[in-house]
Amino acid sequence: MKSALVLVDIQNDFLPGGALAVPRGDEVIEPANRLAKQFDLVVATQDWHPANHGSFAANHPGRKVFDQIELNGLPQTLWPVHCVQGTRGSELARGLDRSRLTRVFQKGTDPAIDSYSGFFDNGQRKSTGLEEYLTEQNVTDVYIAGLATDYCVKFTALDARRVCFRTVLINDACRGVELQPGDVARALDEMRAAGVEIQDEASVRQV
Repeated sequence: MKSALVLVDIQNDFLPGGALAVPRGDEVIEPANRLAKQFDLVVATQDWHPANHGSFAANHPGRKVFDQIELNGLPQTLWPVHCVQGTRGSELARGLDRSRLTRVFQKGTDPAIDSYSGFFDNGQRKSTGLEEYLTEQNVTDVYIAGLATDYCVKFTALDARRVCFRTVLINDACRGVELQPGDVARALDEMRAAGVEIQDEASVRQV
């Protein structure tokens, strides 16, 4: 049995003051750093969008942020321009201890499809390489923390279960967007139903 910690999208644009700030998103940095010290294998995911990405409301004249459209055959929420390749907003958070990271997996690089999960795009059409890397490292258990509980964290956890890793969400090391009241609670219920274990940092530190 080998465990890996996956830190999801702890990037400047998702922190307070960023282009797509997750409320209290900066609060995940300290627990992420503490958790990273407990794992031999730590990886991160990174939203890495081209400027012409189809999920940006700015690229759809007449549309506004949070409108719902269809993109490449899939339902799509339109977002503010965020995590554009090479910008400060796309960088991993300044306070995140990168010395523990063995790999960073970039996602959302195809302008025609969004990619919430750290494993696959939203259509399950292309892999980021994360599954293959973890398998090569003989990982059986995946622990997940980061941003945001009701989007990229949720879909990363669901895909981890779908490809048969034991999956643990470290709930107090995540924060949610909560576009609609109850979104985070519904995300947690969906993950539990898929077999994701919900723990807190203190429980993980006892493992």
